[in-house]
Amino acid sequence: MKKSAVFVALVLFLLLGGYLVYQEGAMPVERKNAGVQMFVIKKGEGLSSIAKRLSAEGLIRNRLVFYFIVKKMGIEKQLQAGDYRLSKAMPAQDIAKALTHGTVDNWVTVIEGLRKEEVAQTLSESFPISEIEFVERAKEGYLFPDTYLLPTTSTVDDIIAVMHANFDRKYKPELRAAAKLNGLTEREVVILASLVEKEARTPEDRKEVANIILKRERADWALQLDATVQYAIGFQRNERIWWKKELSIDDLAVDSSYNTYKHPGFPPAPICNPGLDSLTAAALATGETKYWYYISDKKGTMHYAVTLEEHNANIAAFLK
Repeated sequence: MKKSAVFVALVLFLLLGGYLVYQEGAMPVERKNAGVQMFVIKKGEGLSSIAKRLSAEGLIRNRLVFYFIVKKMGIEKQLQAGDYRLSKAMPAQDIAKALTHGTVDNWVTVIEGLRKEEVAQTLSESFPISEIEFVERAKEGYLFPDTYLLPTTSTVDDIIAVMHANFDRKYKPELRAAAKLNGLTEREVVILASLVEKEARTPEDRKEVANIILKRERADWALQLDATVQYAIGFQRNERIWWKKELSIDDLAVDSSYNTYKHPGFPPAPICNPGLDSLTAAALATGETKYWYYISDKKGTMHYAVTLEEHNANIAAFLK
């Protein structure tokens, strides 16, 4: 009986101790401190990391208690990436609830080489915007690829303005001056950059490809770029992609001003939204290169050629 009584007493003591720890850990860090501080949850960040950082930033008393509260509330999967305004006067439960809704800002990443329809799809996953409206108003080539922190209340015009402004910042005066010296207008630079973005991967290849494309354009050659045809034929319903992987003979004959197999020179407008490497390569391009041709093999390695015979040999060696 005595052992049983001791065991019961021990259990009760532990339960009481756990309850007190829980109660203390759930309380505000500083009840009278109504000051607001920003707390950012990164995309894909887990509960353990969030609890650890909340504790480190002095917003909760006990990260294990916070972890338990979130689990008990069943809201772990509802924690959202974004930018929050929190206070040390908030109890842990209120902070947990706040992290499931009402974010001040959302993080969104727009990668290089997307056409504006794809950008619209990416943005619509984080913001309640009309994809059709975005596509109608956005300017292809100027939706600068980057990671943005934008208010959840952002409109289509707000987002476009931010992305265009970012383009203006990244396309620095020295690049504009170099392009002008090389005889290129801003429109030509952005078109060339969009072609380079789809044709080459590395910074060095982008420089060489930019020069080859510009050299062909100035010689009034057909550029013969698959990416422009992919842009022209647009969305592929069966594959549910915007860039068709394998082009047919009929595709290459499509009647479009973007078809650089049929029409020499640049297409009438950019075909995607290029990143900084491609924009830089285009702005600095002079067309001065010994090469006229290039191909990219299945591994993405570039092979350059001076003559058509060399080019055909590269095709036979690396693409067949």
